[in-house]
Amino acid sequence: MGKRVFLIVLDSFGIGAEPDAAEWGDEGSNTLCACATTGELAVPNMASLGLLNIEGALESPYDAGLSPVASPIGAFARLREASAGKDTTVGHWEMAGVISPKRFPTYPNGFPREVLDEFERQTGRGVLCNRPCSGTQVIEEYGREQLETGKLIVYTSADSVFQIAAHEDAVPPEQLYEYCRIARRILVGEHGVARVIARPYAGEWPNYARTPRRHDFSLEPTGTTMLDALKDAGQDVLSIGKIYDIFAHRGITDHVFTSGNDEGIERTVEATGRDFAGLCFTNLVDFDMIYGHRNDAPGYARALSHFDSQLPRIVAGLRDDDLLMITADHGCDPVTPSTDHSREYVPWLVCGPRVRAGADLGTRPTFADVSATVLDYLGAPALPSGTSQLDQILEA
Repeated sequence: MGKRVFLIVLDSFGIGAEPDAAEWGDEGSNTLCACATTGELAVPNMASLGLLNIEGALESPYDAGLSPVASPIGAFARLREASAGKDTTVGHWEMAGVISPKRFPTYPNGFPREVLDEFERQTGRGVLCNRPCSGTQVIEEYGREQLETGKLIVYTSADSVFQIAAHEDAVPPEQLYEYCRIARRILVGEHGVARVIARPYAGEWPNYARTPRRHDFSLEPTGTTMLDALKDAGQDVLSIGKIYDIFAHRGITDHVFTSGNDEGIERTVEATGRDFAGLCFTNLVDFDMIYGHRNDAPGYARALSHFDSQLPRIVAGLRDDDLLMITADHGCDPVTPSTDHSREYVPWLVCGPRVRAGADLGTRPTFADVSATVLDYLGAPALPSGTSQLDQILEA
């Protein structure tokens, strides 16, 4: 059997403000410590791997009440984002080896008329909202009008996204996906947003709720990713969750979408029992989508605690030559006034039978060290970005 790496992204699990956080309005953010203030956080398994020993992870304005463990059994590091961004696309691309030096366009005042006119012409439907808004608020405000008129709810956020919401009774998900494909073809060049996102909802007013049939339509990565490199080298690349969409379906040999964290965890546990050689790449989205963006700190803490309680099931499935890596793509501090992502360092935990216990890798200058290390371990060609930490991670 070939070597395997399981890479799990705890979407938005930041561990402290980066040096330039103030430029993004995120000074003092620390998603980990914010969750700890709720009294709901219990992460003994990640702590045993070194989560609370990571350099600077416990530095925050919050009274978190967390302490490092005496003898971590994993390797651990703090990763700084080198890209100009703090969103899903930029974070995932960077950990896969593609650094984005330029910010994707954002639309704090809504999308320009030339974009909407062309979108309305090609879809044959009008547009509602066209401003930054939370996903729950927007369907509360416009959901009934959308259902009655057939117009599409178009909205954005602080991130580079063009989101389209529609009731499933008025616009079946497959039709909504086609409208997103139209938007994706329009939104290029100057208006090349990172993601177009389908946001279907269902139910009766005033109790509308988003359904699990969300779908992302991303720009293609601007360079070769570790997924491309592994696939080109004849290795398997398994996607669990929205990884398939984030990378515009590129470099992936098998994929499964998930309805949330619980299913993502189960599919990852199942993957440990599969015979493959290469990478299994999982995104657990609920931390960000359900808790971070809604400033639900207790819910975020409970979700982290639940993942931690399931972590031994994943570890139990590791084979002698397997590595398990846990990281994040950005922060989303749930106790700040903002409901947007936060510019934070992210954790990098590594464990497996061959990992050197207590290997402290300090602060790494880019998320791309993840891809460099994965490619090095799996014997695939290196990419220009990132530095492999394999020699420090593995037992001599």
